[in-house]
Amino acid sequence: MATSLEKWVDEVAKLTKPVKIYWCDGSEEEAHRLIEVGMKEEKIAGEPIFHELNHKTFPNSYYHRSHSTDVARTEHLTFVCHPDKEMAGTNNNWMDPNEAKSKMTKLSDGCMKGRTMYVLPYTMGNPMSPYSKACIQLTDVSYVAVSMRIMTRMSKDAIAKIGSSEDFVKGIHSVGDFDPEKRFVMHFPDEHLVWSIGSGYGGNALLGKKCFGLRIASWLGKQEGWLAEHMVIVGIEDPSGKITYIAAALPSACGKTNLAMLESALPGYRVWTLGDDIAWMNVGDDGRLWAINPEAGFFGVAPGTSMKTNPNMIRTLKAGKFYPTLFTNTALNTDTNEPWWEGLDGMAPKNMTDWQGKRYNPASGQKAAHANSRFTASISQCPTLSKEFDNPKGVPISAVLFGGRRAHLIPLVAESRDWAHGVFIGARMASETTAAAIQKEGVLRRDPMAMLPFCGYNMADYFAHWLSIGKKLKHPPKIFSINWFRTDDDGKFMWPGFGDNIRVFKWIIDRVNDKVGARETSIGKLPRIEDLDLDGLTIEKDIIEKLFEINPAEWEQEVADSEQFFAKFGARMPKELTDQLSGLKSRLKIGG
Repeated sequence: MATSLEKWVDEVAKLTKPVKIYWCDGSEEEAHRLIEVGMKEEKIAGEPIFHELNHKTFPNSYYHRSHSTDVARTEHLTFVCHPDKEMAGTNNNWMDPNEAKSKMTKLSDGCMKGRTMYVLPYTMGNPMSPYSKACIQLTDVSYVAVSMRIMTRMSKDAIAKIGSSEDFVKGIHSVGDFDPEKRFVMHFPDEHLVWSIGSGYGGNALLGKKCFGLRIASWLGKQEGWLAEHMVIVGIEDPSGKITYIAAALPSACGKTNLAMLESALPGYRVWTLGDDIAWMNVGDDGRLWAINPEAGFFGVAPGTSMKTNPNMIRTLKAGKFYPTLFTNTALNTDTNEPWWEGLDGMAPKNMTDWQGKRYNPASGQKAAHANSRFTASISQCPTLSKEFDNPKGVPISAVLFGGRRAHLIPLVAESRDWAHGVFIGARMASETTAAAIQKEGVLRRDPMAMLPFCGYNMADYFAHWLSIGKKLKHPPKIFSINWFRTDDDGKFMWPGFGDNIRVFKWIIDRVNDKVGARETSIGKLPRIEDLDLDGLTIEKDIIEKLFEINPAEWEQEVADSEQFFAKFGARMPKELTDQLSGLKSRLKIGG
């Protein structure tokens, strides 16, 4: 008798009409076989899915060039389909579930004709973890099948975990005909279903990532009493060997992956990597917050990655062994058959093809690699991987960090007064855009907890959920804000960043362990300068003091902007957070 899983696969196959169905087992042999298929049989716009790269310098690495119209997440065509529009909130595009189903059914009719349907069984998180989830994705392209093996734990264990149950996360994906007018990513939270068509790009096609790992998982977390967050997880080891675990939410262009693989500038301190993008956090039996990284790989932006900015990532990319490493939409050095991108170490190669496969001419003024070109690599290759990465329980989180790119206002580091104040800091979190992002620099965008594009339900309810989690914690982590990007009057960064960020983490850890005090201020608790380890730094004392300066005039604008942002959520906005805003105004003596 067919299981619920088998019946569902057959049902989707009848609609999409593939020539055959292939059930993946996640083995190494299978991955190589799928790459062979992608090099010799499957094509996009007449070009093979994969090209083999120079395995002497980039072992087990392959190149993929996506469709020219398909190079990024399609936020405007991404919908969260709750039955009630208010449940989706102003932070999401909404479509009635019945309308969305009808639209996707029409678009998917026969969309896999002439192709293989790959059935991808995987778990998000260690299958042995009580926090893991069993998932199935259906896709019609080998690039997605190979990428999902790198990014998740793909194996028959997921099928065994599902058994005869109907309780599994479903993903339907087809590249269709790549028509941007027929490109949609639909989320059906109550059905634990993501349905995507028209794109092969990671964020739209690797459905375990943002689609399930954050949008659907955040909704599941609200129902089941846990948090799915857009966060780095790291362990920081001090000279005594004690490791303190930290989770940090940072929007794009704020150094999330660099932070996950930080090389310490302080002797005796080491940073251990557990994840660079997603954290699932549960309240443990001991009353602490425990986190797992549900993913098993890195899907990172290539431009700007180098031995200077992130040496451990470069080492990861060159350590391919059991898992292939994929490069998507980078340039290619045609003399050496190696991937290349702007910001990579050394001189630009003389002979290159750009991300579209055309001979590159530096005089064109165009970038050789696409600005959103990517690498996909197994976390097992990371030289700083924590030995606790696969612990089914996860790791206990002692500090939660909220950070953005702010040239002014936000201090280098500040500790919240308590959990509710920490949630308030996260809820009004904002980051300034870079020129590369929208052709206009310094535009402030609110991005609460770095989750604005990824929260699968009304963000006001999400804030309330954060507050309720705090009430369940006997030993809540301390919450901090961080800002590496404060500038002086000439627009130069005042803080050196990169490996020197460990100095900020040392103070955070010292606060967690009650080793140092703090200065009470109107915005939170700030370090005493003498408690910061600045040995070896050539930075003037007045610069350090400016990194913690509180300018009431700037904060008046911040409060007004936060007030306006909170108002968008109407009556659903938790009173605790509007009270926090009133308290901040009072302490800053704003408005009377």
